[in-house]
Amino acid sequence: QAQLVESGGGLVQPGGSLKLSCVLSGFTLENYAIGWFRQAPGKEREGVSCISANDGSTYYADSVKDRFTISLDNAKKTVYLQMNSLRLEDTAVYYCNAHRVLPPRDYWGQGTQVTVSS
Repeated sequence: QAQLVESGGGLVQPGGSLKLSCVLSGFTLENYAIGWFRQAPGKEREGVSCISANDGSTYYADSVKDRFTISLDNAKKTVYLQMNSLRLEDTAVYYCNAHRVLPPRDYWGQGTQVTVSS
């Protein structure tokens, strides 16, 4: 049974940093894109960043480019999101996701709260 378990959220001041982790288990990572989404109160869930488990290629939303860095440790089956220069608007619940196109699969973590506040 697939499981994605996030950790690392918390309260941080503007300009600060946090590192999120997501441990993946119960499935092999081949052909998956592993990513982070976030959902702020009253807003739709949005994609933040993802990484290919096959070749390590990455994607970042414009709003986090040059501030966030995604990485994948295949041996530990753990994906990280290093978040620097955090802003008030980064406040949201952050969800880990594993997505495969064929055959289609989508797995989600339970979410971790990130609050940026002075």
